[in-house]
Amino acid sequence: MPKPLKTPATPLGDTHSFTPSLERPVRLRARSLPADAHFEQHTHPWAQLAYCASGVAKVTAAAKPGNLVSYIVPPSRAVWIAPGAEHHVTMLEAAECRTLYIQAAAVPGAARSRMLVVSPLLREAIEALDAPTDHPLSPAREQLLSQLVIDEITRADTQALGVPLPHPQNGDKRLRALCHAALRNPGQRTSLAERAAAIGASERTAARLFKQELGMRYLQWRQQAVLANALPLLASGQSISRVASASGYNSVSAFSAMFKTATGHLPSHFQGK
Repeated sequence: MPKPLKTPATPLGDTHSFTPSLERPVRLRARSLPADAHFEQHTHPWAQLAYCASGVAKVTAAAKPGNLVSYIVPPSRAVWIAPGAEHHVTMLEAAECRTLYIQAAAVPGAARSRMLVVSPLLREAIEALDAPTDHPLSPAREQLLSQLVIDEITRADTQALGVPLPHPQNGDKRLRALCHAALRNPGQRTSLAERAAAIGASERTAARLFKQELGMRYLQWRQQAVLANALPLLASGQSISRVASASGYNSVSAFSAMFKTATGHLPSHFQGK
């Protein structure tokens, strides 16, 4: 297995050229990144929209201090990362990344990290901001596009398809091992007792750790992991039967019922989006 490419947390070159300001509230950095490229955990004082025009990323960000949530992000989704929130990013596929650094004061609700639905208009506005270096945007056009991006972010629907994770430094190492093992194979329908035995803990201890550190029961957490894994598969156009099987379901109807209960939509709503 190839080793992940370690990517600096801060932009290469002149970091100040990507710092947003009141005059230029949205700054865009476009990068082509290979699978397994990884941005180490870091923070910055401005907000960030993590978005890929193509490919799939895993974004882990603090929803609140000490509470990390991992999101699987296809091109139809983006993650709003609050100012000062710890976060790290890994490319699950080769990706065309369009990272937006945003003046937090310009966006209502900026202090809460969350997954957003990327509207067609937001997608096109981001693409328009990505002007070639030999044909830069005029200040007036950049300002108009920036305001459009901010307005679309403000209006964007949110989706609770993140997977809470133990804190990498302060969380229980047994729970971290259990969660990461489960995320490597979210379709494996393993009981909590079996998962707990694999990390040298009792089922009761593991259940207590889930409630104490992640605020939910194991089965709730596992469902979130299944949904987060299924979303990019559906977005890539895979059949519902194939995604259901990869999610550990023998029945498409059972998978569809679970999906609709959790998200409010049938899996077909997310296909090819």
